[in-house]
Amino acid sequence: MAGLNRDDPTPTEILLHQKSRVLEIAFSDGKRFRLPCEFLRVYSPSAEVRGHGPGQEVLQVGKRDVEITELEPVGLYAVRPKFSDGHDTGIYSWDYLFALGVNQDGMWRRNLQRIAEAGASREPQPSTPSPRPHCK
Repeated sequence: MAGLNRDDPTPTEILLHQKSRVLEIAFSDGKRFRLPCEFLRVYSPSAEVRGHGPGQEVLQVGKRDVEITELEPVGLYAVRPKFSDGHDTGIYSWDYLFALGVNQDGMWRRNLQRIAEAGASREPQPSTPSPRPHCK
């Protein structure tokens, strides 16, 4: 993650649209991005998702319905969303959010391709009920 430079765009407005599950961000250079919560969760900058090096990324599946339940500022350079699936360790810097916005289409296509190649789904998997104890 590169450090912020004075000329880097910074957010001028951040809106969380709960109903449509979209984080809308306007930047100082006039660009505005609508980033779905699922996209943000799939591309979390956390080690849990990215791993600790190239090739260690963990494919995120079943995240179609994920929501951001809280958005916490981190200093003057980032936000940390808390997701409805319990994930809350990704710190999204302004430059990372800007890069996600600029590259969203290609990144999303690659994600869908990886999910298809894995034979996985974006749909949440129903939780398996715990087996009931059998009494004699």
